[in-house]
Amino acid sequence: MRAVGLLRHGGPEVLRVVEVPTPHAGPGEVRIRVRAAAVNPADTLIRAGATAVRLRGTDPLLPGLDVAGTIDEVGPGTSGELAPGDLVMAMINPTRPAGGGYAEWVVLPESWVAPAPVGSSAAEAATLPMNGLTALRALDQLRLPPGSSLAVTGAAGGVGGYAVQLGKAAGHHVLADAAPGDAELVAALGADVTVTRGPGVAERFREHVPDGVDAAVDAALVGPALLPAIRAGGAVALLRGGPAPAELARAARPDVTLVATFVHDYDGRRDKLDLLRRLAEGGGLTLRVAGRFPPEESVRAHRLLEAGGVRGRLIIEF
Repeated sequence: MRAVGLLRHGGPEVLRVVEVPTPHAGPGEVRIRVRAAAVNPADTLIRAGATAVRLRGTDPLLPGLDVAGTIDEVGPGTSGELAPGDLVMAMINPTRPAGGGYAEWVVLPESWVAPAPVGSSAAEAATLPMNGLTALRALDQLRLPPGSSLAVTGAAGGVGGYAVQLGKAAGHHVLADAAPGDAELVAALGADVTVTRGPGVAERFREHVPDGVDAAVDAALVGPALLPAIRAGGAVALLRGGPAPAELARAARPDVTLVATFVHDYDGRRDKLDLLRRLAEGGGLTLRVAGRFPPEESVRAHRLLEAGGVRGRLIIEF
C-alpha cells in the first residue's frame, strides 16, 4: 500500500511516498481505509527527530496521529458496533510498531475507533481526534465547576479552538487570545472575551478578571509568562512541547497548580471520542479544514504548517 514516510529525520523534504505492507485486522481489531490524515505540529516534530518516535532500522517511519475513513475489514472478537462501510475517525499513537496514520490502510483495536460525526466528510472528521482529545484531556484534568473562568491561549489554533468550544459547552466563562486578524474567528468559536495575543497577555486577561482566572489551557505554549493571569489556588494545563520543567520551576507560583496534559492518556478511549462526535453533531465543535493535499504533496503541507498562520488543519487525502 502507499504511505507517506521518511527514511531519515530532517526537514519537510525527507517525506516521500513509500510502499509498505498492507495490514489486516486481527482479533479485536478493525481496518480503516484511510481517506484523510490530518497534518499536526506533532507530525513535524516526529519528522524532525525531536520526539521519542524514531526510525527503526531501515523501515520507513510514518507520521500521523489523526485519520478518518471507512471500515473495510473487521477481525474476529469485535463487538459488531462498527461494520464495513462505516465512516469512522481515530487517533493513532505513532510509537506503535506500525507507526502513524499517513497510509492508505491502518489497523487499530476497535476501542480506538469511533463513528465520524454525522454529516461530516472524512477530511472534516480527521481534524477532530487528536486536537479535540488534547483539549478535552486538559479540561478533564482541570475539573472546573460550571461558571468558572477559563483562559485559553492559541485560541485560533486546533487545540486552542477546541478548548474554547469545550469550555463553553461545559458552561465556563471563556477568555481567549488572538492576533488582530483572528479576533473575529475566535469570537465566532464562542469566546466571551478576546484579548490581543503576545507579550503582556496575562495582564490583559487580568483586566477582565481582576482577581485572576480560575484556570488556563496554554495551547500557545506561553509558559511562565501566563502565570500572573491565574488566581491564587488556580491551575494551568500545560501541553507537551511547552516550557522545560526547570524553566517552569523557576517561575512557578506555589499557589498555582501546573497540570501536565498528555493526549495519549486517552488512547483507546472511544467514550471520549464519542463525546467529541456528539458535540460536533450538535454544532458545539467546529471542524476546520484549511487545505487538502495528495500524498505526493505532503512536503508542501508540512512546509505550510511550519510557516505558521494555518487556521484549521491541513489534510493528506488518500
